[in-house]
Amino acid sequence: MRETSLRTLFDNFNSLRVLIIGDVMVDAYVWGRATRLSPEAPVPVVHVARTENRLGGAANVALNVQALGATPLLCAVIGTDAGGDQLLQLLHESGLPADGIIRSAGRPTTVKQRILAHGQQLLRIDSEVETDLDADESAQLLAAYDDLLARADVVVFEDYDKGVLNEAIITECIARARQRGIPTVVDPKKKNFLAYRHCTLFKPNLKELREGLKLEFGDPVADRVGFEAAVARLQDVLTPETVLVTLSEYGVFAQQDGQKTYLPAHLRTISDVSGAGDTVISIAALCVALGRPAAFTAALANLGGGLVCEQVGVVPVEKQRLLEEAQEAGLQ
Repeated sequence: MRETSLRTLFDNFNSLRVLIIGDVMVDAYVWGRATRLSPEAPVPVVHVARTENRLGGAANVALNVQALGATPLLCAVIGTDAGGDQLLQLLHESGLPADGIIRSAGRPTTVKQRILAHGQQLLRIDSEVETDLDADESAQLLAAYDDLLARADVVVFEDYDKGVLNEAIITECIARARQRGIPTVVDPKKKNFLAYRHCTLFKPNLKELREGLKLEFGDPVADRVGFEAAVARLQDVLTPETVLVTLSEYGVFAQQDGQKTYLPAHLRTISDVSGAGDTVISIAALCVALGRPAAFTAALANLGGGLVCEQVGVVPVEKQRLLEEAQEAGLQ
């Protein structure tokens, strides 16, 4: 595509429609203070100051897409429980569409409750199941996906191994997107790691790369040969156009058409890494939809992931700040 300025690129985000399919959840927070240990067990007693519920998982990707100016189209399955009611209310309050959300009495809505005191997370309580969708739920999900796909410019698979995505659904969804010429971007987890054949961009982190391929290798600084061999194996198995690996404190790695790009992490005050992957995949999806090369996509996603790590909790990226940092970094 024709070279554009960063500001023009960010303006072009506003015209994009991003279909996000996968596991949605509620991120619940209990904020308080801990000044003593419990007499019942060696654990802190937290005096609750406030509580808050936020959108998580694929729904947080939708928030990031929205924050970047694009239109998210969310496709997922939730329960008919209080958590599901809560999630729909949060979608409504955030101005996010819920027409692709399927409700099922057969599975609970995933809720992750975090207990925090003095800016630190003390405990997390997960309410969820990880079983695959049944035949009826799968049929409803694919019907909703088809309706949204007709409007989409790019598809994001946001997989948290909670059962909404399985090999059959993934294969069918990628095939339908390819038939329409719509790029597919994947944020994988362990269970379905090898199911995303022929996607456009595949974005694991180091842990997921090791577990998904069942390979042992060191970090990309100490064991570059082993790391790149793993990426080559991934390319052979899944044949994605682009591989983007988030490397935590080592930055990010991208490979496209045999060209490798290593980018160091930006020095920041890290408060919480929760949700950084959601920001990275959101930025990557928009760049892929606009035909940007892998090196640029990796650099912008690396910046965005670092920005959200400066804040406590799962929060979307700030578009204006991302633009300013990208300009300062000389991205083009």
